[in-house]
Amino acid sequence: MIDVARLADVSTSTVSHVVNGTKTVREPIRSRVLKAIEATGYTQHAAARSLRRDRTESIGLVISDSGQPAFADMVRGVEEAARKAGLVLLLANSSEDPQQELRAIEALQSRRVDGLILARAARSTDAAIEWPKAQGVPLVLLDRLSNLPLDQVGVESEAAVHTLVTHLLQLGHRRIAITAGNLDVPTLRERYSGYERAYADAGLPVDPSLVLTGVGDEEETEALVRELLQRPDRPTAIVGASSPMTVGTLRAAAGLGVRIPEELAFVSFDSLPTPDLLRSPPTSAEQPAREAGREAMRLLLRRLAEPDAAPTTVRLAARLSHRASCGCGYPERPLV
Repeated sequence: MIDVARLADVSTSTVSHVVNGTKTVREPIRSRVLKAIEATGYTQHAAARSLRRDRTESIGLVISDSGQPAFADMVRGVEEAARKAGLVLLLANSSEDPQQELRAIEALQSRRVDGLILARAARSTDAAIEWPKAQGVPLVLLDRLSNLPLDQVGVESEAAVHTLVTHLLQLGHRRIAITAGNLDVPTLRERYSGYERAYADAGLPVDPSLVLTGVGDEEETEALVRELLQRPDRPTAIVGASSPMTVGTLRAAAGLGVRIPEELAFVSFDSLPTPDLLRSPPTSAEQPAREAGREAMRLLLRRLAEPDAAPTTVRLAARLSHRASCGCGYPERPLV
């Protein structure tokens, strides 16, 4: 608090009034204090202290698939930020089941968590959002966003896949398949939209037979891609829309002896944990999952400290990593 007061050129009592809302602080002093709080990173600690009276100092996180590397990184980001704020994280996994999601939310609320972060399940219902709101529990959506006025943070998926597919089109590929997965999942639907938009921008039609949908796990993807690669008109390139679908695609290609990138170009959204161990590491759009988790926690702390603040939506950019699998002479030729 002393650092904030010094930077804002005010007393520590003024900072306390702004943080805790115990007294009206006039503009522009209040704005100056808020800027100093942001600059010094004091907000998290101040918000945590504001919870200590009549609070449990615990935060709930419901994740849709804790087995996926991206979600595991999001959990780490949330936990790191919660720990720095002096809060305990309670974790539940819905396993992509809307009913299990509701049970997890109810269980966390029964433990009187001070706030909730939700990465929604596929086919999640509005009840998952309405129930916490009705109970007065602050809620932040993570990864799978909503059109409702809520605090939420996610990765910009559509633009990243658009860039990857455009890159393949510029390399001369026209028959580009995508393992699209479950299009009921908002993030996967966004990634498919990026694929569609890249074709539209190139003035080319999408071949529906090259769009592989389904559950989107490793086993199903391997079976679908194996069948696809045995067709006489098989694709010359494939886009993997998630880490599990990337694994399934690479297994199918390896099982059939199809060499990447010599016989099949490949790009993916999200990277594998150790891509450089592969013969042809995938060119990929890597989502800043841990940063997304930290950002979700920051939004929740802000909501706890400022209950009447306007809802905030944060979109983080994916990082494009150009490797060997697209077959364009890596590293000489960059992505678009």
